[in-house]
Amino acid sequence: MTVTFEAFHEYHRRLWMRYAHTQVGRRAAEAVAEKAFVRLRGSWEQALTQESVPRFAWTLLKEEVDAWLDQRGLEPQLAGTAGFERAVQRLVLDGSCDGFSVLSEEIGLYSAISELPERQQDVVVLRYVLSCTEDETAGLLGIGTATVRSHVRHARGGLARRLGIPLDDLNRKDGD
Repeated sequence: MTVTFEAFHEYHRRLWMRYAHTQVGRRAAEAVAEKAFVRLRGSWEQALTQESVPRFAWTLLKEEVDAWLDQRGLEPQLAGTAGFERAVQRLVLDGSCDGFSVLSEEIGLYSAISELPERQQDVVVLRYVLSCTEDETAGLLGIGTATVRSHVRHARGGLARRLGIPLDDLNRKDGD
Protein backbone atom coordinates (compact mmCIF):
# COMPACT_ATOMS: atom_id res chain seq x y z
CA MET A 1 0.00 0.00 0.00
CA THR A 2 2.85 2.41 0.71
CA VAL A 3 4.15 2.11 -2.85
CA THR A 4 0.66 2.71 -4.19
CA PHE A 5 0.26 5.79 -2.02
CA GLU A 6 3.70 7.04 -3.05
CA ALA A 7 2.79 6.58 -6.72
CA PHE A 8 -0.50 8.44 -6.17
CA HIS A 9 1.34 11.22 -4.35
CA GLU A 10 3.98 11.56 -7.05
CA TYR A 11 1.39 11.59 -9.84
CA HIS A 12 -0.97 14.13 -8.20
CA ARG A 13 1.41 16.35 -6.23
CA ARG A 14 2.01 18.99 -8.90
CA LEU A 15 -1.69 19.36 -9.77
CA TRP A 16 -2.66 19.54 -6.10
CA MET A 17 -0.05 22.25 -5.53
CA ARG A 18 -1.35 24.21 -8.51
CA TYR A 19 -4.95 23.86 -7.30
CA ALA A 20 -4.02 24.91 -3.75
CA HIS A 21 -2.17 27.90 -5.21
CA THR A 22 -5.35 29.08 -6.96
CA GLN A 23 -7.25 28.92 -3.69
CA VAL A 24 -4.82 29.94 -0.92
CA GLY A 25 -1.98 31.69 -2.76
CA ARG A 26 1.55 30.67 -3.59
CA ARG A 27 3.06 30.81 -0.08
CA ALA A 28 0.57 28.47 1.56
CA ALA A 29 -0.06 26.11 -1.38
CA GLU A 30 2.66 23.59 -0.58
CA ALA A 31 1.77 23.36 3.11
CA VAL A 32 -1.94 22.92 2.36
CA ALA A 33 -1.35 20.28 -0.34
CA GLU A 34 1.10 18.37 1.85
CA LYS A 35 -1.29 18.46 4.80
CA ALA A 36 -3.95 16.93 2.54
CA PHE A 37 -1.48 14.22 1.46
CA VAL A 38 -0.62 13.45 5.09
CA ARG A 39 -4.31 13.10 5.80
CA LEU A 40 -4.73 10.89 2.74
CA ARG A 41 -1.82 8.69 3.80
CA GLY A 42 -3.50 8.23 7.19
CA SER A 43 -6.72 7.11 5.54
CA TRP A 44 -5.19 5.29 2.57
CA GLU A 45 -6.81 1.95 3.41
CA GLN A 46 -10.19 3.67 3.53
CA ALA A 47 -9.40 5.45 0.25
CA LEU A 48 -8.74 2.12 -1.45
CA THR A 49 -12.22 0.89 -0.52
CA GLN A 50 -13.89 3.86 -2.22
CA GLU A 51 -15.50 3.72 -5.64
CA SER A 52 -13.02 6.39 -6.77
CA VAL A 53 -9.73 6.93 -4.95
CA PRO A 54 -9.03 10.19 -6.82
CA ARG A 55 -12.48 11.59 -5.93
CA PHE A 56 -11.98 10.63 -2.27
CA ALA A 57 -8.55 12.29 -2.33
CA TRP A 58 -9.87 15.40 -4.11
CA THR A 59 -12.46 15.79 -1.36
CA LEU A 60 -9.70 15.67 1.27
CA LEU A 61 -7.70 18.30 -0.60
CA LYS A 62 -10.70 20.60 -0.82
CA GLU A 63 -11.43 20.09 2.88
CA GLU A 64 -7.85 21.11 3.74
CA VAL A 65 -8.12 24.19 1.51
CA ASP A 66 -11.42 25.14 3.16
CA ALA A 67 -9.99 24.57 6.64
CA TRP A 68 -6.95 26.75 5.90
CA LEU A 69 -9.18 29.54 4.58
CA ASP A 70 -11.66 29.24 7.48
CA GLN A 71 -8.87 29.40 10.08
CA ARG A 72 -7.79 32.72 8.60
CA GLY A 73 -11.23 34.11 7.85
CA LEU A 74 -10.43 34.24 4.13
CA GLU A 75 -12.33 33.50 0.95
CA PRO A 76 -10.82 31.42 -1.89
CA GLN A 77 -8.21 33.43 -3.76
CA LEU A 78 -9.09 32.29 -7.31
CA ALA A 79 -9.72 35.78 -8.71
CA GLY A 80 -6.60 37.21 -7.10
CA THR A 81 -4.28 34.37 -8.05
CA ALA A 82 -5.42 32.75 -11.29
CA GLY A 83 -7.20 35.89 -12.54
CA PHE A 84 -4.17 38.06 -11.98
CA GLU A 85 -1.80 35.50 -13.56
CA ARG A 86 -4.05 35.20 -16.62
CA ALA A 87 -4.14 39.00 -16.96
CA VAL A 88 -0.34 39.14 -16.84
CA GLN A 89 -0.11 36.40 -19.49
CA ARG A 90 -2.45 38.34 -21.76
CA LEU A 91 -0.49 41.54 -21.28
CA VAL A 92 2.83 39.84 -22.01
CA LEU A 93 1.46 38.16 -25.14
CA ASP A 94 -0.24 41.32 -26.42
CA GLY A 95 1.57 44.39 -25.18
CA SER A 96 -0.96 46.66 -26.88
CA CYS A 97 -3.73 45.72 -24.41
CA ASP A 98 -4.99 48.22 -21.85
CA GLY A 99 -3.66 46.76 -18.59
CA PHE A 100 -6.53 47.96 -16.42
CA SER A 101 -9.15 46.59 -18.82
CA VAL A 102 -7.43 43.22 -19.04
CA LEU A 103 -7.04 43.01 -15.27
CA SER A 104 -10.67 43.98 -14.74
CA GLU A 105 -11.91 41.42 -17.30
CA GLU A 106 -9.84 38.55 -15.93
CA ILE A 107 -10.57 39.23 -12.29
CA GLY A 108 -14.26 39.60 -13.17
CA LEU A 109 -14.23 36.26 -14.97
CA TYR A 110 -12.44 34.45 -12.15
CA SER A 111 -14.71 36.05 -9.56
CA ALA A 112 -17.69 34.74 -11.54
CA ILE A 113 -16.09 31.28 -11.68
CA SER A 114 -15.75 31.30 -7.90
CA GLU A 115 -19.51 31.89 -7.63
CA LEU A 116 -20.45 28.81 -9.66
CA PRO A 117 -21.92 25.76 -7.92
CA GLU A 118 -19.13 23.64 -6.43
CA ARG A 119 -19.04 20.84 -9.03
CA GLN A 120 -19.17 23.29 -11.96
CA GLN A 121 -16.42 25.33 -10.34
CA ASP A 122 -14.26 22.22 -9.87
CA VAL A 123 -14.70 21.25 -13.51
CA VAL A 124 -13.98 24.76 -14.82
CA VAL A 125 -10.91 25.18 -12.62
CA LEU A 126 -9.52 21.79 -13.58
CA ARG A 127 -10.30 22.13 -17.30
CA TYR A 128 -9.53 25.79 -17.98
CA VAL A 129 -7.38 27.11 -15.14
CA LEU A 130 -5.24 24.01 -14.58
CA SER A 131 -5.49 22.74 -18.21
CA CYS A 132 -6.60 19.18 -17.42
CA THR A 133 -8.17 17.18 -20.22
CA GLU A 134 -11.79 16.03 -20.02
CA ASP A 135 -10.59 12.53 -19.15
CA GLU A 136 -8.24 13.77 -16.42
CA THR A 137 -10.97 15.96 -14.97
CA ALA A 138 -13.45 13.09 -15.02
CA GLY A 139 -10.94 10.79 -13.33
CA LEU A 140 -10.06 13.28 -10.60
CA LEU A 141 -13.70 13.95 -9.79
CA GLY A 142 -14.89 10.37 -10.25
CA ILE A 143 -17.45 11.30 -12.90
CA GLY A 144 -17.90 10.50 -16.58
CA THR A 145 -16.60 12.69 -19.41
CA ALA A 146 -20.19 13.37 -20.51
CA THR A 147 -20.83 14.76 -17.03
CA VAL A 148 -17.72 16.94 -17.35
CA ARG A 149 -19.07 18.32 -20.64
CA SER A 150 -22.48 18.91 -19.05
CA HIS A 151 -20.94 20.81 -16.14
CA VAL A 152 -18.91 22.93 -18.59
CA ARG A 153 -22.04 23.72 -20.62
CA HIS A 154 -24.00 24.75 -17.51
CA ALA A 155 -21.04 26.71 -16.14
CA ARG A 156 -20.69 28.65 -19.39
CA GLY A 157 -24.35 29.58 -19.23
CA GLY A 158 -23.97 30.72 -15.63
CA LEU A 159 -20.81 32.68 -16.41
CA ALA A 160 -22.44 34.40 -19.37
CA ARG A 161 -25.37 35.47 -17.17
CA ARG A 162 -23.11 36.66 -14.34
CA LEU A 163 -20.87 38.59 -16.72
CA GLY A 164 -23.78 39.98 -18.75
CA ILE A 165 -22.42 38.71 -22.06
CA PRO A 166 -23.99 36.55 -24.74
CA LEU A 167 -23.07 32.88 -24.43
CA ASP A 168 -21.75 32.93 -28.01
CA ASP A 169 -19.18 35.57 -26.99
CA LEU A 170 -18.00 33.40 -24.10
CA ASN A 171 -17.68 30.38 -26.39
CA ARG A 172 -15.69 32.40 -28.94
CA LYS A 173 -13.31 33.73 -26.27
CA ASP A 174 -12.77 30.24 -24.96
CA GLY A 175 -12.19 28.70 -28.37
CA ASP A 176 -13.65 25.42 -27.13
